[in-house]
Amino acid sequence: MRVAIITGSRADYGLIQPVAEAIRAEPGWTVGMLVTAAHLAPEFGMSVAQIESDGLPILARVPTLDDDDTGLGTARAAGRGTIGCAEALRSWEPDLVMAVGDRFEQLAAAQAALFLGIPIAHLYGGDLTEGAFDDAIRHAITKLAHLHFVSNEPARRRVVQMGEDPERVHLVGSPAIDAMVASELLDRAALERDLAIPLDSRTAIVTFHPATLDEQPATEQLDEILNAVANVAPPLTVVITRANADPQGRAVNGRIDDWLRRQPGWRAFDALGPLRYHSLLRAAALVIGNSSSGLYEAPSFGVPAVNVGDRQDGRLRAASVFDVPPRHDAIRAAIEAALEGDFTDTQNPYGDGHATPRIMEVLRRVGDPRGLLRKRFHDLPGAP
Repeated sequence: MRVAIITGSRADYGLIQPVAEAIRAEPGWTVGMLVTAAHLAPEFGMSVAQIESDGLPILARVPTLDDDDTGLGTARAAGRGTIGCAEALRSWEPDLVMAVGDRFEQLAAAQAALFLGIPIAHLYGGDLTEGAFDDAIRHAITKLAHLHFVSNEPARRRVVQMGEDPERVHLVGSPAIDAMVASELLDRAALERDLAIPLDSRTAIVTFHPATLDEQPATEQLDEILNAVANVAPPLTVVITRANADPQGRAVNGRIDDWLRRQPGWRAFDALGPLRYHSLLRAAALVIGNSSSGLYEAPSFGVPAVNVGDRQDGRLRAASVFDVPPRHDAIRAAIEAALEGDFTDTQNPYGDGHATPRIMEVLRRVGDPRGLLRKRFHDLPGAP
């Protein structure tokens, strides 16, 4: 089987990398990474370098982003992504396309695959992120897709509720957790050398992405978060990972630079890569912001998350997650409560570290992927 995997940012690459490695290792199978969007943009860290370092084959590079930090710019990028991905997929002729999650570049590639008659497998369908337009994108990809790998039971039920055949919806967990538990992570000393920063028992990872359905400007919400972080006593050791390529993403990253000038002890990174990020996550005291990592990955290390605003509304939450509005007083109080708690026995609702073998078991049973192209709408019992 020839499998094309779509990846547009450091976030989705971390979610799919273990599956890509497993496909590459399967005798007679071929994997190709279709790399696009933020991976190829210098201002977002040129994270394609991580894929190159991992040695995964790149079937094509499809630049999409421009300098317009608005919804119009995102729409243009999605259009360019559809054209570029269509041309790349038509040239490479995969048997199956894998789309990951809920990003606009994933929707662009899924559209291209649909029009070319290439079956689509979708990972992480059925989740909810009600504070961002990513929520609608994820559900749209679900309806374009022919095979579904979901991370939790409520997500499985939602995908079936959307009319997908239950026999094609597989509850596997999150492959991102596989990478964390299977990798030989860097110890604190090695991580400090690698990042060139000292880490301690009060290290906080801060990640804030624009909540694209929120009327309050993303920069104002970021200011509330960083005001709270700056006023925690004793001080936190702060490591910031920058925003992704959403509308207002560049504005958020510019505001981060403003804060770094005022807080010279803080450090910010465009992209850490899975190994360094997971190593840092294991060493951290807490994570702060609105990244899905605080809900998906941090619980596996017993690391609490202060989740700010409504971007992640609807997702399952472990007991280690503190939900707060974007107000500095509430954020600071949650940070202090998280630092005082003990979350070593936290159960992660997104899996046990064995998602990738489950995915591979399903893929081996597919036989002829073109048989997936025809699908019927599955009505729920009792539906009118």
